[in-house]
Amino acid sequence: MHWYEKLNQYFPVEEMKSQEHMETLLKERADIYHKDEGPNHVLMYVELDNFVFIDYLFVSKNARGQGLGHKLIEKMKQKRKPIILEVEPVNYSDSDTEKRLSFYKREGFEHAQSVGYARRSLATNEINKMEILYWAPNNESEAEIYSAMKKTYNLIHTYKDQHFYGESYQPVDEVLTLNKDADNQDILEDI
Repeated sequence: MHWYEKLNQYFPVEEMKSQEHMETLLKERADIYHKDEGPNHVLMYVELDNFVFIDYLFVSKNARGQGLGHKLIEKMKQKRKPIILEVEPVNYSDSDTEKRLSFYKREGFEHAQSVGYARRSLATNEINKMEILYWAPNNESEAEIYSAMKKTYNLIHTYKDQHFYGESYQPVDEVLTLNKDADNQDILEDI
């Protein structure tokens, strides 16, 4: 099965970039946008000088529990840069979300509680809220994670969006917020 089909079957429509968008990123942003693919995984990520952003991580069901996800994360950690990713909030009717969060917690990720993310999906027109997780090898602050997310949003998520989707996503300042006084619960606390 083609790498895009694997991702498309696993991730919700409101989280997926189009195949054309991703293939264009791989071609036109090849200096920063990368694909690591194997028979049982697809890892799409952004690497800049001061952080790594995991855009998509897919491990096939038949390979889960065999350490493949751990190996892929370890490979990213060897870069010694903060690793950032977006996850769906916990949905207790979907056991995959809890398993996903447990995996990232075991891998040493933290929840960026002060960073808010809410973007209108161009596919569904619904507001899609996501949580930001990060691994900080040098104790990077949530403000630094927020800044890296803004950069990712502008360089990757909205890259040529008008061309690919016929309309543009909201400006970054409408989607991402930083509220140091936020009283958000740590989503990894009870996992």
